[in-house]
Amino acid sequence: MRWPILSNRFALPLCALLVFLFLILPRVRKAQLASPAEDRASETASQLPPANEVPPLVISTSEQTKTEQYTLSHEKYEKAVAYSRAGYTLYFLSYILGGLFLFLILRLGIAARFRDIAESASQRRWVQGLVFVPLLVLLVDVLDLPVRLYWHRLSLHYEQSVQGWGSWFWDWTKEELVGIAIAVVLVLVLFAVMRFSPRRWWLLFWFPAVAILLVIIVIMPLVIDPLFNKFDPLSEQHANLVASIEKLTKRAGVPIPPERMFLEEASRKTNAINAYVAGLGASKRVVIWDTLIQKTSNEETLFVVGHELGHYVLGHVVKGFLAGAAALLVALYLLFRGLHWALGRWGRDWKIVGAEDWASLAVLLLLLQILLFSSSPAINWFSRMEEHAADVYALEITHGLIANSSEVAAHAFQVLGELDLSDPNPPPFITFWLYSHPPVADRLVFAHTYDPWSKGEKPKYVK
Repeated sequence: MRWPILSNRFALPLCALLVFLFLILPRVRKAQLASPAEDRASETASQLPPANEVPPLVISTSEQTKTEQYTLSHEKYEKAVAYSRAGYTLYFLSYILGGLFLFLILRLGIAARFRDIAESASQRRWVQGLVFVPLLVLLVDVLDLPVRLYWHRLSLHYEQSVQGWGSWFWDWTKEELVGIAIAVVLVLVLFAVMRFSPRRWWLLFWFPAVAILLVIIVIMPLVIDPLFNKFDPLSEQHANLVASIEKLTKRAGVPIPPERMFLEEASRKTNAINAYVAGLGASKRVVIWDTLIQKTSNEETLFVVGHELGHYVLGHVVKGFLAGAAALLVALYLLFRGLHWALGRWGRDWKIVGAEDWASLAVLLLLLQILLFSSSPAINWFSRMEEHAADVYALEITHGLIANSSEVAAHAFQVLGELDLSDPNPPPFITFWLYSHPPVADRLVFAHTYDPWSKGEKPKYVK
């Protein structure tokens, strides 16, 4: 699922550092069953099958049961391959172009020019930040815009998105406004810490960064999500489903009252299906996309909800937070070392006088771009492990509550793959680098065959 305010390039700044390195956020914000294919190109391969781990894809025939393995009609097979290959290309292209644009911003002295404009506006540092940060953010995001435009065009062509261009541009504008606001806060805090302790800022900034992250997690479903999507109480239209979900959440030990269950009108923008558990404390909630209800059975919807509950019950939130906190600290230290190394070599050419210079933010962004890209395989490996565990939990929590729960789960993955045009045969390198979820084909086969009860074995999580 996309992060409305974080999918653009600089609502990557340090904000993306927090989000990407804190593995908790995919769990808390939208610990989803799978990433819809209409997301930005970097997420398109999150659930695609390694060719050497599952039976080869077969075009569906009348003799074959769909839920025994992931199958596609000939037409959808061709579309899935074309759509996925385009997504892979755009993913790598976006990082290459992003790094190139940041380098040119430095090499051509644009960052230094923005700094001069900010410093001429006021002697006060916080006012300078209010001028400099939006200028740099907007420039980077505008340069990134053609890739995003092309991706949305592809999503419309392959019927993954149904969002019109006017609505899309309005969402992009809101992304910029919210992203810039968050970026200003982060950068002002960062540079204040830099000036206070030039040699220890990477450690001191870590503490407010964690606090800011927690605030974002809590307010996301209450303040930011409603800017991009419409939410209604689930009970208003689907009272029976609410009753079924209540049984599931009580069995899971995560009781969520009906007033915390919401229906998201995703069909206004996408054909993808999804459900998620979001928020912390007072903001915790279950959200069901209307497309999920429209395109799957009630039993399949419950399996999806069971998967999301698994992330909470299995402690993925806490584990992700601890792992992310450690990763963030390491990342900040690497950025500290990399910044001083880069300025020592090219600072004079870039007209940057030191780490506390506003223009050095562009250097940090370039280093962050490299760090995010190079750490993708490790982050995705961690995510795949947790997603598989959530699948196991969902199969166990629905066993006995749903008739033939394994078959229901397998068919849910079949529907997911068809709707998201999941690539049937991605290259192994793409699987290694891009998948944040196990492949749909793998998940389907596992769901169809997982049955410890008939073997006299104890379930792994739900005893």
